[in-house]
Parts: sequence; structure tokens; C-alpha cells
Amino acid sequence: MPDKTFLDSVGQYFDNAAPHTGLPDGLLKQIKVCNSVYQIYFPVKINGEVQVIEAYRAQHSHHRSPTKGGIRYSNHVNQEEVVALATLMSYKCAIVDVPFGGAKGGVRINPWEYSEADLEKITRRYTTELIRRKFIGPAIDVPAPDYGTGPREMAWIYDTYRSFHPDDINAAGCVTGKPVSQNGVRGRTEATGRGVFYGVREACNQQELMDRLGLNLGIEGKTMVVQGLGNVGSHTATISQDEGGVKIIGVSEVEGAIYSKDGFDIHAVIAHRAEHGSILSFPGVESYGKDDRRSVMEFECDILVPAALENQIDEHNAGNVRAKIIAEAANGPITAAGSTILAERGIVVLPDIYLNAGGVTVSYFEWLKNLSHMRFGRLQKRFDERNYRRIVEQIEETTGKQISDRDRSMIIHGADEIDLVRSGLEETMITGFQGMYELYKSKDDIKDLRTAAFALAISKISNDYISLGIWP
Repeated sequence: MPDKTFLDSVGQYFDNAAPHTGLPDGLLKQIKVCNSVYQIYFPVKINGEVQVIEAYRAQHSHHRSPTKGGIRYSNHVNQEEVVALATLMSYKCAIVDVPFGGAKGGVRINPWEYSEADLEKITRRYTTELIRRKFIGPAIDVPAPDYGTGPREMAWIYDTYRSFHPDDINAAGCVTGKPVSQNGVRGRTEATGRGVFYGVREACNQQELMDRLGLNLGIEGKTMVVQGLGNVGSHTATISQDEGGVKIIGVSEVEGAIYSKDGFDIHAVIAHRAEHGSILSFPGVESYGKDDRRSVMEFECDILVPAALENQIDEHNAGNVRAKIIAEAANGPITAAGSTILAERGIVVLPDIYLNAGGVTVSYFEWLKNLSHMRFGRLQKRFDERNYRRIVEQIEETTGKQISDRDRSMIIHGADEIDLVRSGLEETMITGFQGMYELYKSKDDIKDLRTAAFALAISKISNDYISLGIWP
């Protein structure tokens, strides 16, 4: 039976995992349902004419406060999609122990059809509607960037909220993903892609898993294909190449796909597209036109990274996938029917509710920074550097040997904000993987990592419901 919607797939994943939790049906139903959805229609004057804009904000679960989730601008936005994304956010936060409930927002527009001034009007009016209905606030609901939005839109949201709440000293915590100059945090832009890299690297460090797939231990030297060179896909690819020694052999974008079995420099591909408007003219590769861009899913590789939109691998093409590991950098890129086929074929899927949690993890760090009113590293950086310098000098004095200026600089370096953010993200992704993987290995009746991830998330959310007295 073919898949119906993205929300149907999310519901099916929940139903597959629920029997492994041992929880009563009533509690499972409460965890599964979306608590509240706000549908909005508001007028905005564009080029002298009034347009009525359709928008949403869904808060899936209030087992933790505030709720948290991005805002996407897309002409494909609808209520079911927003609810499905909010639902995934609840489970995502639970897996990586980020203390938020899940939420998501969407504005039904094509952002590339509007000027910057018009987008600002739409964003500020949308934010005003959320403020009026108490669907935003540092202790209520904290939006973030998603598809079609970025730091610019988050700055507009922050400024609009602050104008309504001038006395709120924690106003900066009403939204994350802001520019660093406006109370953002360093490392947020790359966070989801970097989190994907850490998650894939940790999976590739599991000897038992690699033996099963017939792969060598470790991420270095593995081949990778990336669908989508937006924020998440581009950072996943560049970090995997630069820090992991991965060979990028295929990428796709809206205009088509390219492939080379010998690999290519992903930085050069991104620069070429910025200059020429397309990846298809990149030299020395096989090119596939717009109509064949989904063929990227069928390129032979070790690791396939779907980093675009949902429902990209389904029952129609799952049987043709030739990757050994699929790393779900996007939300919901594989349908429930497609996921079943991949599991039967022995392909390992690193599920979205774990793998792309890097964004919400660093958003959590930004929120904490905003509430504490202090930059990370401010208290300890100089203290640490002085201590490290004394240690180096003592070693040199004792041994009678001098280390190079380069090594000295590296050793005595105290942690900046970016260092602490990356370290915290790395720890979060490693710990999250281990929790999911240990559950997967401990239960013979759990056949894939996605089911393990959902079961783990459901169990953690249930603990909050019970311990906080939310569940009678």
C-alpha cells in the first residue's frame, strides 16, 4: 500500500516503536498526538496589493517547556507537514536530552518570489500573530531557522518580539539562529551539518556495524553522495571531506546531479555553482539533468546523505538504492514504506530524529547563552591559557627541549565560544548515538535504528509525563 503523507510515515514509525516501550495505550496516545496547532491567515500589502498569507505554528508536546522548532517558508507548507515536523522535534529533543518540547512553524510562500522588504513585512506580521496568541516567548515557544529562512528572519522575529516586550530582559531567548552580532551563538549556522558528520562518524566507529556492512572501521576514505547543497548538505559535505577524510563522489541540486567515481573537491563544486548558477557544468564529472536529479539516490556509494526535503526515498526507488548507509540529514526523507524495503535489504539508516539534532542542540546552547547573558568561554579562557602556558614552560624546563611555536600555540589555546559549542555538540551526538545503538543491540525484536530511536524517545518523554505529574 503506497504511503499517504509525511505525517502518516511519522505515525507509522511511532506505532512500530510503541510495542517495545511497555507503556499503556493511554499514555502512548497522549505522547503521539499534537497538543495544539495555530492556523493563521493575515493580510500583507505587497507591491500595492493586499495578499492574504497562510501560516501555521504547531506545538506537539508540552512535556518540557519551552517548545522548540524551526519556521520554514515554502509554498508546500500545510498543516499536516507542520504537525509532522513538530512531532519529530519532540522525539529529536528527547533523544539528545535537550529539554524542549517539539514545535514547528511554516509560512506558505515561495520566499524567492519576494523582495527582502516584503519578506520582512511577512515575517514581522507572522511574529505579531504569534505574540498575540502567546505562541512565542523564551519560556513559551522558541522558533529557529528552517527551509527558506535564516539569521536574517530570526533577527526580524527577535526585534518584533522585543518591541512588544521591551521590559523582558530575556527577550533574546525568544528565538534562536540569530546573527552572532544580535545575541546569536558561534557555530549555529553549521550546526546541523556538523552534527550529521559527528553522527555518521560515530556509526562508522562501531566495529560490529561495519563488519555487517563489509566496510572498514572509521569514516576516513568512505565515499559519500549528498542530495541537496543547502545549509545542511553543504556543511555536511565540506566537514566530512575536510575533517573526516571522506571522498565526495556525487551531489545533486535543483538543476540536476553530478557524479565522479574518483571524487571531487566539494569546495570547488560549491564555488562553481555560486559563479555559474549550476553544478552541471562542473568539469570532469558525469552530469544528470533536472528530470534525472533523483537518480542521485541510486549512485553507488558507502554513505548517502539526503539533505533536502521529505519523501525522497519511497517504495518506488528504495529497491534501487546502492548505498550501505543512509544518513538522514533532512527531516523525513524516507517514507515508511521505503524504510521497510531498506531494512529488508540490510541498509543501515541513521534516522533523522537523531542525526539532524545538531541544529536544535546548538539552538539550546544559544538559548542558554541568552538567558545567562554571558558569552561562552568568557570566564575561563584566559585562566586556562595561563595554566597551559605554565605547564608547557615547566615541561620545557624539565626536559631542556623547546616545542615549536605552532605546537605551543595549539597547546596553550583556551576554549573560545566556537570551541565549546563544537565540543558540546560532539558530546551530544556521540552520547545520543550510544543510547540509540545500545537499545538496538539489546533487543532482538528491534530490527532497525529508527525503531530504536523512536522507542528511546517515547520512553524518555513518558518519564517526563510521569515524573512531572502531567500524566494522571
